Amino acid sequence: MGRVARVDVGNYVYHVLNRAVGRMRIFTQPSEYEIFESLLYDAVEMMEMPLLSYSLMPNHWHLELYPKKDGDVGEFMHWLTNTHTRRVHSYTNTIGTGPLYQGRYKSFLIQEDEHLLTVLKYIERNPVRARLAKRPENWRWGSAWIRQHGTVKQKRMLADSPVPLPRCYHAWINEPDKEDDLINIRGSANRGAPYGSGNWVENMITQHDLLATVRKPGRPAGT
Repeated sequence: MGRVARVDVGNYVYHVLNRAVGRMRIFTQPSEYEIFESLLYDAVEMMEMPLLSYSLMPNHWHLELYPKKDGDVGEFMHWLTNTHTRRVHSYTNTIGTGPLYQGRYKSFLIQEDEHLLTVLKYIERNPVRARLAKRPENWRWGSAWIRQHGTVKQKRMLADSPVPLPRCYHAWINEPDKEDDLINIRGSANRGAPYGSGNWVENMITQHDLLATVRKPGRPAGT
């Protein structure tokens, strides 16, 4: 399957991510993580965007969003990434030096069943796989930390998942990812394809007219 067109319709869950230009670092110190996290919370509150999970990594970030109306993801991400870029350039005295991000954000539909929880776990365990933390809840810049250590206000920024979290969440989130799940999620990101069961993915492509496009030979897939 080639890369598919972007979709921005309400009442679906999305895996959203972006990277720094040239895979350079976006965040080099706590204050820079704090800037983005503060803007993320502002955007969630201002635009009433349900945020299910997130993880901020040194050179990229992942969000799991549940927009209610068509066009909400685009509006949310436009404000967040543009405001963040301006804030970073002002903070680092680098105005006029070029873009912060490698391009537009990437977003992928997620089926609302166990696939949603698989993506949530994938996002929250990202710092563990990158060896930035031994446990997801130890990484300060993600929703796993918020669930266990966050303030009431911070926890309020996380929406209830439409698929309930496992009752033994902390044990579950600390179980290693299944290799097949990692391959399939990364494959979805590389192709820009919906993530779910085979029939559901095909239905989404047909229902939302996500016409597959052929990647040019030799062009590496984005992640």
